[in-house]
Amino acid sequence: MQRKYFVAAFLSAIALGQSLPASAEEPSNQRDLLKALSGAKVTLQQGMEASAKSGKPISAKFELDNGALQLSVYTAKSGKFNEVVVDHGSGKVAKVEQIKEGGDLSHARAQAGALANTKQSLRAAADKAEHDNPGYRTVSLTPASESKHTVVQVVLAKGEETKTVSEALE
Repeated sequence: MQRKYFVAAFLSAIALGQSLPASAEEPSNQRDLLKALSGAKVTLQQGMEASAKSGKPISAKFELDNGALQLSVYTAKSGKFNEVVVDHGSGKVAKVEQIKEGGDLSHARAQAGALANTKQSLRAAADKAEHDNPGYRTVSLTPASESKHTVVQVVLAKGEETKTVSEALE
């Protein structure tokens, strides 16, 4: 039982760390991200849909890149991984960059592996989380394998409030 709570806390920490940069060290970054997010016209789900031409979405997040809001989606196709940046105002793909090395490649492989045997999409996890939390908007989706099941850590935001929920995929 304690292991289950430890794993959930660990995955939540990973999701928050990946989606809300340096939030433990610099809470102003989280506030800046949430403030910038209010200007985004495109949802995370729409960003994933736009990125699908580059492969199956395996994770997605809004983040600040040099102070500017960015919608980033990792995709997998034919054993290769891409980071697709979607314009958060228009919903059009702004940039596609192949992920070839380092931590990003490790994360992409783990995320693709977690989603390999699921019938549901990341969008299903985001839609369910938003349905169960009215008024919240999805900020990031990070899949992981947990006890032979796929769980997606969904970070949600409503104004200046954030929360992380776990959604199981079948």
